[in-house]
Amino acid sequence: MEQRLSIVTLGVDDLSRARAFYEALGWRVASEQNAESIVCFTLNGVGFALYPRARLVEDIGAGSSQGGGTGAVTLAHNVRSREQVAAVLDEAERAGGIIVKPAQDVFWGGHSGYFEDPDGHLWEVAWNPFSPLDDDGDFAW
Repeated sequence: MEQRLSIVTLGVDDLSRARAFYEALGWRVASEQNAESIVCFTLNGVGFALYPRARLVEDIGAGSSQGGGTGAVTLAHNVRSREQVAAVLDEAERAGGIIVKPAQDVFWGGHSGYFEDPDGHLWEVAWNPFSPLDDDGDFAW
């Protein structure tokens, strides 16, 4: 298997609400094709999709060790400065997210906080002084 992540798909309870949340953060839908059943965004070389949770669990099938669930995961959005952490958290809250952990210095030397989207998916917003984003916004260790 090549070292690559192609698409992140989040199972959501209300596709319209989830789409509205991410659009309120300034994200642009990549295609209106099949928009009533899946919402797709193109990020920095990675696809991001919103898909009805029940249909995702059905697609995964009974073989999952998670008992029909999709497992625990956090998503991360890195920013270019320490100050941007709080600004992005505020933006997420205004869009309907819930602040789980406010912006603060963290043990590894950066600054981060967490928000929860309307479907309970956790996002870390982080500034990492040891791995600055490149000009295109891409992250590398």
